[in-house]
Amino acid sequence: MSQPIRMSSLVSGPAPGFEQPFEMLEACHERVQRMLALLQRLREHLSGHGADANARQAARDVMRYFDQAAPQHHRDEELHVFPPLLAQGDPATLVLVRRLQRDHLQMEARWAAAREVLSAVEAGSLGALAPGHEAALDEFANPYADHIAAEEQLAYPAAAALLDGDALTAMGEEMMRRRGVI
Repeated sequence: MSQPIRMSSLVSGPAPGFEQPFEMLEACHERVQRMLALLQRLREHLSGHGADANARQAARDVMRYFDQAAPQHHRDEELHVFPPLLAQGDPATLVLVRRLQRDHLQMEARWAAAREVLSAVEAGSLGALAPGHEAALDEFANPYADHIAAEEQLAYPAAAALLDGDALTAMGEEMMRRRGVI
């Protein structure tokens, strides 16, 4: 039996709570990066072990994250980060936000193709990745680094500077409500 595709080295400490919504968004980015690292490990694992039980579980884990948590994260940004930046009207900021919004749409479309590959791995019907499969996974995963950097270095600080304490509280509460936490 092959070794499990371990996530232990990919796990960090407890995430911030909803009372710190921008820190929560950054913690989400850390989880995205961990899932992308797991996806890479899965790709390496497939080449030597095929779609064994460990590969199928890793595919399930990646699909679960990008099916459930990632869309919520994008919705958080669309509802709470981008609107105050757009309202501000700074031309450079408008260009940035429009780019990040396009990224979200492209990520969603690229996820559909990547998910097909992972679904086949999870079903045990794809034990080796063909060049087209590799391309679908690359096209999905590769844009994340620049996207995350732009959000954390530019968009989040700019939006946080525009929001007062009440707005941050409302932001965190809406995020919790949408996730069924309250």
